[in-house]
Amino acid sequence: MSSPSSSSPPAAWLACVLALLACHHAAAAPAMPTTLSTSSRWVVDERGNRVKLACVNWPSHLEPMLAEGLGKQPVGAIAAAVASMGFNCVRLTWPTFLVTNASYGDLTVAESFRRLNLTESLAGITVNNPSFVNLKLIEALKAVVRSLGENGVMVILDNHLSKPGWCCSNTDGNGFFGDTYFDPDVWIQGLKTMADTFAAFPNVVGMSLRNELRGPRQNANDWYKYMQLGAEAVHAANPRVLVILSGLSFDNDLAFLNSRPINLTFTGKAAFEVHWYSFSNSQEWGSGNANQACARVSAGVSRRALYLLDKGWPVILSEFGVDNRGGNANDNRYYGCAAAVAADLDLDWALWALQGSYYLREGVLGLDEVYGVLDWAWCKPRNATALRRVQALQRPLRGPGLAEAAPYAVLFHPVTGMCALRRRGASAAAALELGPCGETEAWEYSAEQQRIAPRDAGGSPLCLRAEGAGRPASLGASCGDTMARWRLVSDSKLHLAVNATSSSSAAGDGGLLCLDVGADGRSVVTNPCRCLSADNSCDPESQWFKMVTSTRSVAAKETMLAQLPLKLNNGKIRSL
Repeated sequence: MSSPSSSSPPAAWLACVLALLACHHAAAAPAMPTTLSTSSRWVVDERGNRVKLACVNWPSHLEPMLAEGLGKQPVGAIAAAVASMGFNCVRLTWPTFLVTNASYGDLTVAESFRRLNLTESLAGITVNNPSFVNLKLIEALKAVVRSLGENGVMVILDNHLSKPGWCCSNTDGNGFFGDTYFDPDVWIQGLKTMADTFAAFPNVVGMSLRNELRGPRQNANDWYKYMQLGAEAVHAANPRVLVILSGLSFDNDLAFLNSRPINLTFTGKAAFEVHWYSFSNSQEWGSGNANQACARVSAGVSRRALYLLDKGWPVILSEFGVDNRGGNANDNRYYGCAAAVAADLDLDWALWALQGSYYLREGVLGLDEVYGVLDWAWCKPRNATALRRVQALQRPLRGPGLAEAAPYAVLFHPVTGMCALRRRGASAAAALELGPCGETEAWEYSAEQQRIAPRDAGGSPLCLRAEGAGRPASLGASCGDTMARWRLVSDSKLHLAVNATSSSSAAGDGGLLCLDVGADGRSVVTNPCRCLSADNSCDPESQWFKMVTSTRSVAAKETMLAQLPLKLNNGKIRSL
């Protein structure tokens, strides 16, 4: 870790660094793999065991060409915070001109910042990372990668664009092969240079060939021609790394591969990536019924990209995220849907984004990044609730090397990132509450009998029951009536309901009672199902539960539930 030039750092600076390092206490991570390959749809390590990529994006592609935040915190503190928050890798972005254009690549950090009049940021770098000031920009990037490696964090180098700047638009000259700044030959040379430069860095485990291809010139024929050439160039220069290929239309479209597979000379080292944000479907999220929007939008993402999983290719959700202030209605609807899909498919992913602020973005100094995991000062998590719920997606559920138990279902609540468990210390016939998914129950669901039951019932015929509107869902021995028959009742397939028409406690939408979260934000109850269709204004997400398949070992009952505080605010993330 670099230290300030002063021998006695300011108390505020020291407090911020300590807060950054203490922002989350994660369990010790397993040893970092140094070589990734593919086994059908899975990313695996040298032994063939599943490696789930749970990454965060850290930009280094804007005009200063330096990883964001080094004017706010020491690089070692940032790298340690990435690891402590549970991310096992960083998608680290870079511009082609960094290694192909001397007028950019020959600059030192100080020269790059001075030419942009970023005097305040340079002063911050001088204090927090003095060893960076006189480094060439490529050496500074190496230092960031090295620091991440020292903290056990893998790196995927992402060629974000050619000319440094903010990405992306259809007309920025960086969108597709042959655009103003996007010479295919220069791009391939840049990929070769970066692959060779970082071949000696064991934590560089992947290279993403190009971010968000787009614009009026885009076409499938050129995609095949140049993306295959780029993949071959990277693999030849560094056969150890995973080669990641993006699609068309801002990395929303890989559908063309369904009829014409990619043709590479190597195997077991290629994967694809897709991006998914709410603003790609803003009208549907903003004006449609949330269940119907989730069904349509997620089906579209599957049709355009995620179908490749069934064809034996890994697909990485390499950008997704939300406004972490919690007030964006479209984001709040989108996140629960996207998290349910990510959990159900056990996707590899990279969250946008780490940075709390920028040196310079689109002409604005010190711009606040509301999608950032960290706050503007890079001192603490911007929203601890939002961070915790994405952490629920960090742990792999299944895949090679993870056959620790026969397949079972997890009752995952996407909007909180928690799972349904028996209440701590309760008897076998017990109420449920939300808790850490690493301590989940092993549930079994019989579609024929419409029964949800715990696998470890000890021979007793226990099943999940609704006891009435507003009352806790429970485990009971009476499993033959309608209050124990559960089915999926909405287009999103995220509402689990019983038909309580014959019950005196039934109310609301046709007598259907859905699993829900109680007013305490913790207990699992049943309430009249809401927002199933038509209604475009209400929010159903507290009632969204996804039955996700896992083969991980189940936590012992004596450690079933840690006492973690949990707040739920109408199914949305809470601002701090």
